[in-house]
Amino acid sequence: MPEQPTTQTALTPWDIVQLARHPQRPRTLDYIRGLCEDFVELRGDRRFGDDRALLGGVARFQGRTVVVLGHQKGSTTKENIVHNFGSPRPEGYRKALRLMQHAEQFGLPVLAFIDTPGADPSMASEERGIGEAIAENLITMARLRVPVIATVIGEGGSGGALAIGVADRLLMLQYAIYSVASPEASAAILWRDASKAPDAARAMRITAADLQELGIVDEIVPEPEGGAHLDTLATIEGVRAALTRHLEAILALPTEELLARRYAKYRSIGGVQRLQQQVIDAGH
Repeated sequence: MPEQPTTQTALTPWDIVQLARHPQRPRTLDYIRGLCEDFVELRGDRRFGDDRALLGGVARFQGRTVVVLGHQKGSTTKENIVHNFGSPRPEGYRKALRLMQHAEQFGLPVLAFIDTPGADPSMASEERGIGEAIAENLITMARLRVPVIATVIGEGGSGGALAIGVADRLLMLQYAIYSVASPEASAAILWRDASKAPDAARAMRITAADLQELGIVDEIVPEPEGGAHLDTLATIEGVRAALTRHLEAILALPTEELLARRYAKYRSIGGVQRLQQQVIDAGH
């Protein structure tokens, strides 16, 4: 079990990585059951099969019918094997696509919960088109004509996370992470030394506070001292309050304005880098 920092001020980015991966951290099903009523799970992608690493269905949230979906990890080794450690295969993302298209057809908001180290990297997933499945989700979510709110509840790893993360609002728990690659993988690529993962975690700016400063995260949901697993009910209620507030705001928008704002949101990401490049170019 990950070693816990003694105080809030002692938390480093690497400490937060450990909290985001804590085996007892609340999972997607915990949030769905805690936030929603009348949850009906929908299974299968109607092409190949069902993937237990990505779950979803129809439920009622605050009296409103919604589509909920998210990555599902386990809290034990046995559960993690069932859920492939939260790493979806192509059929998982195609199931998510089917659910989002269902939401659009019936005018239902989508609530997505992100918690994955990344998409399944096996040869079987490559053979079944994991890259194409992720890409199709990105295109579909960018154009989806219903409100979408994504919440990073643990790990948000690479395209495996982004495949259900193109949203009107992106929320993030205080001790969650969101990154293009894991700190270990980044350290291995940059320094050929995975043991430098703590340095990579700091350099990559993958914490909620960093990502809010960069304009990627819209709101940080506070966690109890020591992490969400120490008070699951309080954490879920914090997520409920944030989801309710943001959902009410975007439901009030006309569809075309909703789509325009979503487009503008993602076009603006990377503005820091563009500004830096402009300064460099001006210097030359």
